[in-house]
Amino acid sequence: MSTVLQAAEGGVVTLTMNRPEVRNALDAATYRGLSAALAAAGKDAAVRAVVVTGAGGHFTAGNDLHDFQNLALDGEPAGLTYLKAISTFEKPLLAAVEGVAVGIGTTMLLHCDFAWAGEGARLRMPFVPLGLCAEGGSSLLLPRLAGQKRASDLLLTGREFGAAEALEAGLLTGTTAAGGALARAQEVARQVAALPPEAVRVTKALLRRPIQERLQETLMVEIAEFAARLGSDEAQAAFAAFFAKRNR
Repeated sequence: MSTVLQAAEGGVVTLTMNRPEVRNALDAATYRGLSAALAAAGKDAAVRAVVVTGAGGHFTAGNDLHDFQNLALDGEPAGLTYLKAISTFEKPLLAAVEGVAVGIGTTMLLHCDFAWAGEGARLRMPFVPLGLCAEGGSSLLLPRLAGQKRASDLLLTGREFGAAEALEAGLLTGTTAAGGALARAQEVARQVAALPPEAVRVTKALLRRPIQERLQETLMVEIAEFAARLGSDEAQAAFAAFFAKRNR
């Protein structure tokens, strides 16, 4: 079974992260599938917008922690390739969030042009509690959206927060009734897909231009710190505690 499902209709491609048995935790294969799908969509003139969502009532539980511990240090990690892909994607990118959105499941929303979450969605960036550090460009983008104090709260404590707070913090375009995020995202994607595509592309590029260079630099600085943190005693102890709790 593919870890990334694709469906195309009316110029809109919907990508579904498809590992419902682990709440769509992102392993290297899933990252590669998402990156390849975005690359193909970017080159296809018939594709006007892309929606990312998750199967089984959840967006994603974030990085697969087994893959976390096997992060390739001699090549570009698949997660970083995906982050580069979404942060430079030239067409409208939309997200539909239900259930859990953990770690990169939250930080990837910072790169989307639109994002909706159903009521009851639970978001969290638990990097510090895991002995890690901010990733996905969040150290740059989150303070710009949410303000320094809110960004410090969410990134340093790693606490869970709901759809209403995510909307207030600027991570979302809006909220829907539970189960309604995908329909809303696809509705707006169709609206955007009907607009003059070059005008859409240029306007998105202009919106992103002021910080694009800083963002790409931040992604590289964060991943270097993240990789270093993975080998730390703090992170290894946190992972060991996590797996011990899960296996009880």
